[in-house]
Amino acid sequence: MPKEYGRSARVSSEMQKELAFILQREINDPRFGFITINEVVLSKDLASAKIYFTVFNADEQSKRNHIKWLNEKTPVIRHLLAQRMRLRHISELKFYYDSSFDTGMRVAELLSDIKSEDEKPDNNSH
Repeated sequence: MPKEYGRSARVSSEMQKELAFILQREINDPRFGFITINEVVLSKDLASAKIYFTVFNADEQSKRNHIKWLNEKTPVIRHLLAQRMRLRHISELKFYYDSSFDTGMRVAELLSDIKSEDEKPDNNSH
């Protein structure tokens, strides 16, 4: 069983690299901007792939648009991926926005606010 996990991890890693290359260099769509592929989660049988991505400087509407556009382009992306990867079958692709980066930035912002509040001189001390 560990060997199967190893293959899944290797395919996932390779797919992440190839998708990043395809989206940066081969898909000429000005709507996309700067997309980062954060993670590829494959099913055990490698039949489906959940692709988590982020977009630089994207508001909520832009995030929703990117999800829609990427999923519309899935057939083209999947075809390009098949040309670049040496697999018998290419997984079905589904794109999701990865909000963990946004959540992390918000937590860092809140912690920074707490720290700056703690560093303010206390006016009630005598």
